[in-house]
Amino acid sequence: MKSLKQFRKALHFMPGGVNSPVRAYGSVDCSPLFIAKGKGSKIYDIDGNEYIDYVCSWGALILGYSHPSVVRAVQAAAKKGTSFGAPTAAETTLAEMICSAFDSIDKVRLVSSGTEAVMTAVRLARAFTGRDYILKMSGCYHGHSDSMLVSAGSGSAEFSKPLCPGVPKALSSLTLVAEYNDIDSAAKAFKKYKNKIAACIIEPVAANMGIVLPKPGYLQALRKLCNENKALLIFDEVITGFRLCFGGAQNIFKIKPDLTCLGKIIGGGVPCAAVGGKAKIMNLLSPIGPVYQAGTLSGNPLATAAAIATLKILKDKDFYARLEQNSIYLHLGLLDAAKKASIPVTINRIGSLLSCFFTQKKVENFSDAKSADTKLFKAFFASMLKNRIYLAPSPFEAMFISAALTKKDIEKTIFAAQNTFKRLK
Repeated sequence: MKSLKQFRKALHFMPGGVNSPVRAYGSVDCSPLFIAKGKGSKIYDIDGNEYIDYVCSWGALILGYSHPSVVRAVQAAAKKGTSFGAPTAAETTLAEMICSAFDSIDKVRLVSSGTEAVMTAVRLARAFTGRDYILKMSGCYHGHSDSMLVSAGSGSAEFSKPLCPGVPKALSSLTLVAEYNDIDSAAKAFKKYKNKIAACIIEPVAANMGIVLPKPGYLQALRKLCNENKALLIFDEVITGFRLCFGGAQNIFKIKPDLTCLGKIIGGGVPCAAVGGKAKIMNLLSPIGPVYQAGTLSGNPLATAAAIATLKILKDKDFYARLEQNSIYLHLGLLDAAKKASIPVTINRIGSLLSCFFTQKKVENFSDAKSADTKLFKAFFASMLKNRIYLAPSPFEAMFISAALTKKDIEKTIFAAQNTFKRLK
């Protein structure tokens, strides 16, 4: 395989042969595919094999690969200049589109990655409240900045520890960890660290432990808890923003966070992210406020062109309804295939986000997700890949359903799952 040969070469020049860890396929015990191109719902490796894709550049490509409108927009922008490091009208156009989609956002700051968006949101929260502590939820991923790379210690929000070497203990101690979907866990943290917590940050729909939906009332209770303790609520909608609807998970669940982090889809496949919120908070950012943040490539012409072209398509009133129909079709097909083969599978889905957990019990938090059978997932992943179905190479990632998927694509996927489940039995 050319992919294997290329991977061996890459190992000499890049740590692990990749530029982002999950791409190395370490969770599934095989070597990664090297991709040559993508078109619509398909990707093609450098050996010429075609795959139906459910990764979509980790959720960024809701329209599928090489969408003509996005390609034309990027090509037109590139001809005029790829970067200026100066204001452009397109930045204002994109900012206006984002603000119009979210009732909770008056102003935005464009950045280049979700990590940057979260890092900026955390800094703003600390500056606005004059407090140092941040509360996050176990299993929710918010990028690789030092403040967010922590894990729960002793299973309690009272303790946290660095998730990896290089993160100072003094910094990780300022990030508290509660259990997702457990409001009592969050309440205990607020009680113990009374008047010390600047913000609570959460993925409103957890999508980095697999897809885990919030329990009814959980997000509302968290909003109330933050209000009572004069702490900010930060929604990390890097994945869910513009995926569930034109307004993200906060629109679905009718919750207004104080700050929102966006990424992936808003870049249309080009690096672009944003942090947004009420003017009184956002105006703390330099140059009109004391909170410093900067980025040479923030709001660059290629990113804004791809973003604007993508969001224009998503504004179509029927777009998400069509996406939901395909998502339901896939969900029910996978569930039926597993049931017929007597394979224990719990499928969590909301909109075009879906996860298969190989367990019989409900998956409502990170502990539940980790208890699922990872060996079964590895076998499932390998078999689906042989059947030319491209899934995320980790049991804790989502399946992303794009608008480019056809009924025929989904039927092929279900057929591949039926054959796979029979072999796993």
